[in-house]
Amino acid sequence: MVRNERKELVTTESVTEGHPDKLADQISDKILDEIIKQDPTGRVACETYVTHGLIIVGGEITTHAWVDISEITRETVKEVGYTSPKYGFDYRTCAVLNAVGRQSPDIARGVDKGGAGDQGIMYGYSTDETKELMPLPIVLAHGLTKRLAQVRKLLEPKELAPFLGPDGKAQVTVRYEGGKAVEVTDVVISTQHTEELLDSRTDEMSNDARDMIKEIIAKKVIPEYLITKNTRYHINPTGKFVVGGPQSDTGMTGRKLEVDTYGGLAPHGGGAFSGKDPTKVDRSATYMMRYLAKNVVKAGLAKECLIQVAYVIGEIEPISFMVDTFGTGIVSDTEIEKTLRDLVDLSPQGIIKHLDLLRPIYQKTASYGHFGREEAEFTWEKTDLAQVLKDKFKI
Repeated sequence: MVRNERKELVTTESVTEGHPDKLADQISDKILDEIIKQDPTGRVACETYVTHGLIIVGGEITTHAWVDISEITRETVKEVGYTSPKYGFDYRTCAVLNAVGRQSPDIARGVDKGGAGDQGIMYGYSTDETKELMPLPIVLAHGLTKRLAQVRKLLEPKELAPFLGPDGKAQVTVRYEGGKAVEVTDVVISTQHTEELLDSRTDEMSNDARDMIKEIIAKKVIPEYLITKNTRYHINPTGKFVVGGPQSDTGMTGRKLEVDTYGGLAPHGGGAFSGKDPTKVDRSATYMMRYLAKNVVKAGLAKECLIQVAYVIGEIEPISFMVDTFGTGIVSDTEIEKTLRDLVDLSPQGIIKHLDLLRPIYQKTASYGHFGREEAEFTWEKTDLAQVLKDKFKI
């Protein structure tokens, strides 16, 4: 991380797809996907609330598509892994309440002519610290939660995996010296589990289970060169995590913004992503700013790049656009700003077209971050603009 020139500790977190907030995000995005399949021009602002035995789906949707919100919701809960009462939540028996309304016609007046679906500021960020061009701490945190889910779904090792639940969290603290990561000081993994992993003498997760989590999850993700004799592992630090998921914590769409983006290591404009169709610049413009920042770094114009944009509801063009390379750019930030504005249409419709956003791709984005993923759905992670920038600046 270029900006961490002094010795310091940087901490960030991730959560699994079974975390209640992420369950809510996935339900909202799966509903969006199902509508886009039938009606790519549908307007969707879908919010989900999850609690003990109950899911409420609300928001504003205007579309000629017909979708079974109750069925989509239960399918999502099943896919995530809440398939048995032993996890405190079951897709078969949870209640689903549909409280969806229609989008305000006052908003539609501006969006129908190609304007932004809301006002706001959006950020995109990139750094050459990792091959994903993302901050290292969030890459590691997502790696831990993805690995935790992988072990659970593969049911290996049999002494551990069959007894893990869908809910889980991870946290990583990285120590930097002179802007370089030199050590992971702390790894936190909290995973929901069943009674089988308890030590009957202490009523806590057994030491054997904790050791397996440390070896087959933590040490498989954290690079060996960052593990030292001082690295501390906090595995289910309360001792017990049997009651998890919506049974223990409510979930709401849009409550894990830093998990969705850069782990708190870059600014966030404040708008959530999940459940919103791409006319909402909270989502689409943030994707575009990541795309631009990533291509600036990939082109070698800077080691680090943060881009901010701002929109007014109903208006087509952004009212501001700012590039900051934190002194790492080989040309001025002003030159980069002007070049990007000349190369790319930053109107909402221009962004949608450039990134091909009217596709049912969104449920996949709702877990393990929207950025740093080299998958076909994530068009904002492409670096096809990098060569254009290289040619422009004769790199």
